[in-house]
Amino acid sequence: NGEFAQHQQFGLEAKQWKVRALTSEEVSDLLSGPPELRAKQSADWNHLTARVSAIGDPRLRELSAAFLGEFGERFRRTAGARSYHHARRGGLVEHTAQMMRVAEQVAPLYPQLNLDLLIAGILFHDAGKLWENHLPETGFTMGFDERGELMGHISIGLELVNSLWRKVQASDVAKTWSGLSPASEDVRLHLLHLIGAHHGEPQFGSPVSPKTPEAMALNYIDNMDARLEMFAAGYLVAKPIAERIYDRVRPLPGNLVKPLDKFAARPEQA
Repeated sequence: NGEFAQHQQFGLEAKQWKVRALTSEEVSDLLSGPPELRAKQSADWNHLTARVSAIGDPRLRELSAAFLGEFGERFRRTAGARSYHHARRGGLVEHTAQMMRVAEQVAPLYPQLNLDLLIAGILFHDAGKLWENHLPETGFTMGFDERGELMGHISIGLELVNSLWRKVQASDVAKTWSGLSPASEDVRLHLLHLIGAHHGEPQFGSPVSPKTPEAMALNYIDNMDARLEMFAAGYLVAKPIAERIYDRVRPLPGNLVKPLDKFAARPEQA
């Protein structure tokens, strides 16, 4: 605390200020973000875990639960990206939960979609970012991880799923899966395809293009949520350059234009 004044040339000035170390509770609150963001991320996490528990295919459900059990805390402090979308502590949880909500709405419209596979693919599609974009337990700086640098999040995600799959397959619960259809190996391969193809095209970083309905749906859901988040964040920071027009926010393709307000009926029209 201290005395603060606004200098005409140099901005904010602090006089007779004092500093003290934050308490552990204050550090925790600061790391958790403002109350509204904290509440949103908590709701997103609850939705994500509930949706994983509702997966019907026991193999995908056990695999997903194993991932959350082993890496859940790291997941909750991972950003969706370094700069472009959901670039904040816990941003990956927000992105993943919203993608699951979209998938739940889309799947009934396209009965050919395997929703269990799509939900698992959404959970794991950016799992490699737990090494690319994670933040430390007690800090705000997103560091760099050697594994993330050398492999990238898609390759890490593929390796992670294979590693967890082997662990789950060696567990007692897997003994009941021998007669299940589709075959377990097919389930594993299709999940790996969703992770590998989620960027859509090789020029965007995917080793393979989407070749199944679920992979195509995942690619579009991922891209839509990321870009709408970029718009929402962009309107907050973009510089106005004309009436209702804002300067470009990369990687969006051009200048932003103020969106059309939603129709609000007058009381006599309601």
